[in-house]
Amino acid sequence: MLFTEPQFLFLFLPLLVGLYFVPHLWRTLREGRSTHASYANWLLLVASIVFYSKGGGPFTWLMIGSIAFNYWMAILVDRAHAVSAQRAKTLVGVAVTINLAVLAWFKYANFLAENVSAILAVGGIGAIPLRTVVLPIGISFFTFHAISYVIDVYRRTASAQKSPVHAALYMLLFPQLIAGPIIRYKEIADQLATRTVGLEDVADGIRRFIIGLGKKMLIANVVAAPADRIFTMPHEQLTAAYAWLGIVCYTLQIYFDFSGYSDMAIGLGRVFGFRFPENFRWPYIADTVQEFWRRWHISLSSWFRDYVYIPLGGNRGSGARTYFNLITVFFLCGLWHGASWNFVLWGLFHGGFLVIERLGVAAFVRTAPRTLRHVYVMLVVMVGWVFFRADTLPGALGFLGAMFGRGVGAPTPFALGFYLTPELGLALAAGVIGAMPVVPWLRRWQLSFTSPWPRLGLDTVATALLMAVFVAAVMQMAANTYNPFIYFRF
Repeated sequence: MLFTEPQFLFLFLPLLVGLYFVPHLWRTLREGRSTHASYANWLLLVASIVFYSKGGGPFTWLMIGSIAFNYWMAILVDRAHAVSAQRAKTLVGVAVTINLAVLAWFKYANFLAENVSAILAVGGIGAIPLRTVVLPIGISFFTFHAISYVIDVYRRTASAQKSPVHAALYMLLFPQLIAGPIIRYKEIADQLATRTVGLEDVADGIRRFIIGLGKKMLIANVVAAPADRIFTMPHEQLTAAYAWLGIVCYTLQIYFDFSGYSDMAIGLGRVFGFRFPENFRWPYIADTVQEFWRRWHISLSSWFRDYVYIPLGGNRGSGARTYFNLITVFFLCGLWHGASWNFVLWGLFHGGFLVIERLGVAAFVRTAPRTLRHVYVMLVVMVGWVFFRADTLPGALGFLGAMFGRGVGAPTPFALGFYLTPELGLALAAGVIGAMPVVPWLRRWQLSFTSPWPRLGLDTVATALLMAVFVAAVMQMAANTYNPFIYFRF
């Protein structure tokens, strides 16, 4: 179920919020807060199963099986510590291996079969017979949740959850179930046991949800249409103008699509008393590629840091070993995003730039004017996005060739002006402004007033703008059927 579907927005969510708060409505109104974790957890668990089953269908049983398996493995790992460290290590190894095996089968079986078949074809051997394996929605995210949970229990940074309801809710909690953020169990363990929800929490959560909804419906969806059309154009029709418009649109689409989803997830979590970690901190204002990755998909990059990079040795060894660790992490990061060589190249491309920056380029870049630093980072990121978005490697190379003046420019059915609509211009302008920390700047400016009246006036304007964003997003929802979420396919 999508957050941007009328069924979710006007049926599922209001009904769930009503059931969540109505039993304790008097206390909520009288004291401004509500604490009812036991009832709330059961309610959220049932709602999350319904939420996932709407799109996951029979794969809901896979999810439930994964939860049951990891629930018991975490308990066994916890108990094994009292017997021997080696036994605990063996059990956690089994748990991680089985989780990765399930992920590999559903996500990479087709990719592996295609590549092996291509190699066998060179020797005149027939292809590997394999029926298409369907990818369950959100499997990458809930697998990483499960792995981090069992490993944290093994490391003694978290205790095994004895309540099956709490353990299931950690993995199934619907706001972050499909596309993150990737939340560590230890970050919300206490919140699963007990939490207090105040009216201010609900208000803040609704505000954050509307901001995310606006990002998705008013920016990401608008720029997605020309991006998709241009990326599917035959290479001989591409010119530099078409290619740059396409990659600019996609650069804004992927950021506002995913950060918008994260905002909605964080906002929904806040409504129900959970505080999820931030997933984006304006990555497009970064000065280096290193800084970009400290700001982009923070929950994923920190996951790879803690569960892959540091166990490999991190930067504690020689320079060569550190560079190997970085390349390995970004190879896996690319592969995590999808079973395609394009994703692998995208990961290696970013890993290569991180190595280059560690070799001294970052220090040199920081001496350049801020504008040049920004151009450098955005150029690297946008070239990387071409590999991420293109369906094939030849497609990516052809698109890059057009970007840098090697396009043929054969006649095309649609002139460039066909894409440059007023709606797109407004979305591009909003995207450029929204990619900068304008709201925090305005908030600091608002707090600089000593008199309460200017603050009240600005709060009123902000509320009116928020309502306008919500109305415009709903109108866009009603008018358009094009409503993809990029990260749902990962």
